[in-house]
Amino acid sequence: MANTFINIMNTTCPQCNKGKVFDEKSPFLNIGFPKMNKNCSNCNYKFEKEPGYFFGAMYMNYGLTVAESIATYVIAQQFFTARFDLRIIPIIAVVIIGLASFNIRLSRMLWLYMFKNYTM
Repeated sequence: MANTFINIMNTTCPQCNKGKVFDEKSPFLNIGFPKMNKNCSNCNYKFEKEPGYFFGAMYMNYGLTVAESIATYVIAQQFFTARFDLRIIPIIAVVIIGLASFNIRLSRMLWLYMFKNYTM
């Protein structure tokens, strides 16, 4: 289980755990939409099985964003005296925008690892 988590964070192929899923060097410091490879450079595993394969990853991205928003609210609320201070909303927005690129990569990697071929 720990190896799977490390492979997801390193954005490696779910089949061989050696090839890279994304073209970028670092999954954390990139801005913009991620550029995915079509196939694994090591085992030729096809990442996008069919057109629209990653639509389900959008729902995972939404769930990650909601969880991060709630966590940000709970942490930021400790610094304000009012029960709900409107100054928390821009803080949540900055966190959501800052983690958007990371969330896209993470949700696609989770989607790939959920539906990889376990028969091999």
